[in-house]
Amino acid sequence: MKYRPIPSELFVDNRRRLSDLLPDDSFAVIHSADIPWRSADGSLHFIQGSDAYYLTGVDQEETILVLCPGHPNPKKREILFVRESSDLIAIWEGHKLSKEQATEVSGITTVLWTDDFKPHLRRCARQFDQIFLNYNEHARSASPIGITPDDRFRKEVQTLYPNHRYGRLGPLMHQLRVVKSKHEVEKLQKACDITADGFARLLNFVKPGVLEYEVEAELIHEFVRQGSRGFAYEPIIASGKNACVLHYLTNDQVCQDGDLLLLDVAAEYANYNADLTRTIPVNGKYTPRQRDVYNAVLRIFRLCIDELVVPGKHMKDVYHKEVARATEDELIALGLIDADVVAKEREDDELPEEKRAYRKYFMHGVSHSLGIDVHDVTPVEGIFVEDMCVTVEPGIYIPDEGFGIRLENDIIVKAGGNIDLMADIPIEVDDIERLMAGA
Repeated sequence: MKYRPIPSELFVDNRRRLSDLLPDDSFAVIHSADIPWRSADGSLHFIQGSDAYYLTGVDQEETILVLCPGHPNPKKREILFVRESSDLIAIWEGHKLSKEQATEVSGITTVLWTDDFKPHLRRCARQFDQIFLNYNEHARSASPIGITPDDRFRKEVQTLYPNHRYGRLGPLMHQLRVVKSKHEVEKLQKACDITADGFARLLNFVKPGVLEYEVEAELIHEFVRQGSRGFAYEPIIASGKNACVLHYLTNDQVCQDGDLLLLDVAAEYANYNADLTRTIPVNGKYTPRQRDVYNAVLRIFRLCIDELVVPGKHMKDVYHKEVARATEDELIALGLIDADVVAKEREDDELPEEKRAYRKYFMHGVSHSLGIDVHDVTPVEGIFVEDMCVTVEPGIYIPDEGFGIRLENDIIVKAGGNIDLMADIPIEVDDIERLMAGA
């Protein structure tokens, strides 16, 4: 791995907290991800499953974790199974973890080869009545069912042991993962710092005539140079009217003089992800109209971080509506929507948000969880909690004027005042213009 070793105490504590939630008459099984297949005999780079990494720190395929907190033998309360290597595997694929190295990474004392897993499963199934199984329960997941090792195992084990009781591991993992520990915040901050350096590099690179994918190339160079695997997600590098396509990924157009360039780009580090958006002038100077719209978005951005994101607040039912009302005020001031229309809509509590006038110019959510997944797990209740990591990303998009503006930082939610992990990344209009001028 490109990143530096992570203290095993992070994964030890994660397993301890999960074990505390499991009944004594149960055991839990968590598999690693597959190596993703591309086509023919070609595969893509391995990316560990989020839950498997969270609980073990092992960045290797064919890894299985079994947690059995009620086992009478303390050595069998947590067992890690890793792939046994060979001279042939070493030649073709490179180094695989030894048992000793797996212990060092994960903090798990009992490490066995993956081939030993099925005999161990049979013994556990005889001793314990309930099996907790893992499944991607993310509310926005559109992944086909049955494609992961956890999916295949779930089908297999329920066929082998139909009379056992089965538990859902997903809700427990969501409960744990939403709160970020000190070590996790350090990795998130590192991802943000690498992202900051990539953005600083762009401010001295972007000019009329460069291609969007040339901007992408500058970023990937800086990210990988600093030990990142690369982009945390597919980069959005959208000049001019392309910024009004929320998930624009083509990145193949020429950046024109007078246009804005929306950059939704960030690095990952040690499986943790940053998420940044900035909107900069291609020629280094915002027009008066661009400046006015930019500062309107910036005011909404500041309002969210300084006042609206607080522990205990419901994200959808309260926070997003508060942001919507602030956005309406800004759009009225910009001459984009009519004040009388807004006043009438505010009297109608039954009018859905998606049908209100402001949605023509601001049509997406304002915040999402961030962590091992870019859209990380979120409490079922949908509320902000202490030490949760979230994005703040308001925007205004004006297709008729050929530009859109979005700003985004990552914050740690705190009752005494949120921590902005991207506070040092330039965001004010004057600072961006000054830096693009080479000052």
